[in-house]
Amino acid sequence: MIRQHKTWLNNLLVPVLSIVFGFIFGAILMVAFGYNPIIAYDAMISGVFASPYFIGEALRQATALTFTGLGFALAFKAGFFNIGIAGQALVGWVSAIWFALSFPDLPRILLVTLSLGVGAIIGALWASIAGFLRAYFGTSEVIVTIMLNYTALQLTNFLIRDVLSESGNTTESVGENASLSIGWLSTLTQSSRLNLGFFIAMAVVILYWIFMTRTTAGFEIRAVGLNPHASTYAGMSAEKNIILSMFLSGALAGLGGAIHGLGTFGNIFTQGGLPDIGFNGIAVALLGLSNPIGIFFSSILFGVLDIGAGFMPNRAGVPDEMADIVTSAIIFFVGANYIIRYFVDKRAAKKEAASSTKGGDV
Repeated sequence: MIRQHKTWLNNLLVPVLSIVFGFIFGAILMVAFGYNPIIAYDAMISGVFASPYFIGEALRQATALTFTGLGFALAFKAGFFNIGIAGQALVGWVSAIWFALSFPDLPRILLVTLSLGVGAIIGALWASIAGFLRAYFGTSEVIVTIMLNYTALQLTNFLIRDVLSESGNTTESVGENASLSIGWLSTLTQSSRLNLGFFIAMAVVILYWIFMTRTTAGFEIRAVGLNPHASTYAGMSAEKNIILSMFLSGALAGLGGAIHGLGTFGNIFTQGGLPDIGFNGIAVALLGLSNPIGIFFSSILFGVLDIGAGFMPNRAGVPDEMADIVTSAIIFFVGANYIIRYFVDKRAAKKEAASSTKGGDV
């Protein structure tokens, strides 16, 4: 029991140090270019938490990141690097808006449910292409999902320009029946765009944990990720679990994109690049150690960083690019957490060896 507790603490130390090192690296750069990091970080944090509006905006940003983070984590648990989260979120976004615009007169509860469901299903099917090719042809899911990302980007822009809009750059806004906004929540956060999606995200976090830890399907997905050969020997279908994990991963990303579209914007517009919620979702999942609770709180951190970075130029004189570097540094240390883990594990091993030696002397 004590050993498990120490392991848990060591695992928790890795993301905490990633965040600390990211802030330190950003501070060093700011000092090198003549900026005061204390004032800059104070502007970032206080700017968000001093106003209910910006707290709402940070939680709104965290909502989409929770879904994309969970989507990446599920595939990662199965042993796959689903780098196509951004594309899956994008096709979920455009399909949800398309459905909502096509059936504006449906009752609100039905239209919202169906629009989100369509977004999730299209995201799932899009990810399943990579899952199918990996399962039956052994292709790299990394290469396939990268290609699908840019296919999704160009296809979405084509649909917006030639199918869904008259102006050519943006669609009409969805009607009230498809909106995720909640009156009392908007009032509480001084008209921020925080919406029903935040509560859906919390529910999905719980459902994700139940699925992965309390169901046979979740156990098989984790087993395939740990050892596909042993899983096959035990009678599990590697092909089925590969496709299932990618399907569910894409469904979560597509649902996140749908909520981002219906809750944040209410429409979709031509994209100059893949949405940030995809790639930031990958960083969120890694920072949260693929644990649903960790992902949820990591999403909130990234939401605060994203919204708070906007205060650094005006209140601290720090350019926007420098604010982005801070977030990028955290992502770098998250991605390189194996370096941190190496030193954490080495320190833990030394302590354990010293403790054993001391016990032997007694």
